[in-house]
Formats: sequence, structure tokens, C-alpha cells
Amino acid sequence: MRKAMWYFDFVSPFAYIGLHRLKELPADLVLEYRPVLFAGLLNHWGQKGPAELPTKRRHTYRWSHWWAHSLGIPLRYPAAHPFNPLHHLRLAIACGSKPEAVRKIFDAIWNTGEDASDQGKFAALCAELGVTADALAAPQVKDALKKNTEAAARAGVFGVPTIEVNGELFWGADSMEFLRAFLADPAAVHNPEMRRLDALPVGAARKTG
Repeated sequence: MRKAMWYFDFVSPFAYIGLHRLKELPADLVLEYRPVLFAGLLNHWGQKGPAELPTKRRHTYRWSHWWAHSLGIPLRYPAAHPFNPLHHLRLAIACGSKPEAVRKIFDAIWNTGEDASDQGKFAALCAELGVTADALAAPQVKDALKKNTEAAARAGVFGVPTIEVNGELFWGADSMEFLRAFLADPAAVHNPEMRRLDALPVGAARKTG
């Protein structure tokens, strides 16, 4: 039995698409769902998110909408995006990050077109999942999200969704074919050309500051 880690944040449409694509992975691969704060990863690596660049935001929304529907995945953006996913991430942790709970949370955000920040709807979702306000606010829940994000950054995770297996990272909902190739034969990654790419020198660097 093989094990892997699936890092995600509910704010990402690609994490939602990736959730649906997990079924494409081999049945003997056991996934641990690991909620992380995407904004925390962006801060750690000094990046901007796709929604922070106006033209990239427009492209991202169009592409993810078209791609999801081309795959037969129902997707409807929430009423405003990006939104603050902190409470949803803590809700997942309070539910033990169980796949069925994670899917319910994703569906509540990405299937309805409603406001993901609506407190009344969030309270109803908590009730449906059997999580009280006290459980959601528990220090260990908040601490777990922070630790998850810090551990992800240490592992080299820079975006969501990312799957980590045997120390290798596969970023994006579009990396499933690459991951399946690696799972079928590690030589897909562990080969001389990949090692050359890993050590490839930087020929020029953009000036910053």
C-alpha cells in the first residue's frame, strides 16, 4: 500500500478540480488530505497569487471554468473571489480532514455560486458536519492549520493542489498524468535528464526591488 499527501486550500478552483481528479489515481494509493493556507505559502515564497494580477485573474477564471466543464466537473464560482478560506480550512481540520467532509465543503463553495463568506450559510454547513463553534475555535484546530502550512513550505510546496509522494511533489490538477507515470515507473522522474534539469544553472535573473 502506497501513501501520499494531498495539500489543498478551498480558495483554489484548481484544488476543487483536483479533488475530482483524485479518482484517476491508482486504487492502492492512500491519500492523506492536508488543508493548508495558500496565502501563507505565497507569503513564504514571496509570490503573488493568480487573482492578484488582473489579466491573470481573468484568464484563470475563464480557463478553470472551461476546463472543469470539459472534464464533466460541475463548477460555479462563488459570488466573490478570492475569499478568505480560513474558517473553511479550520472546519476541515475540525472534521479530521476526512475526504467526505472535505468534499462537502468544496461543494458548498464551488457548486452553488453563493457567497462563500456568508456566515449564515457557513453556520449551516458546520451544523451539517456536526461541528460546533467551540470546536471550530479550539486552539489545536488553529495550530494544526499553521503547522500544516509550515510543514508544506518545508517540503517545498509552493501552490495548491500539490500531491507529495515518496518525497516528490506534483503540483496542479493538471499534473495527474505525470504523477500516474511516476507511480507506474519512478524512472519517469528518476532519470539522468531530470537530474540535469534539477541542477540546471540560472542564466539570467530578473532584477527586483
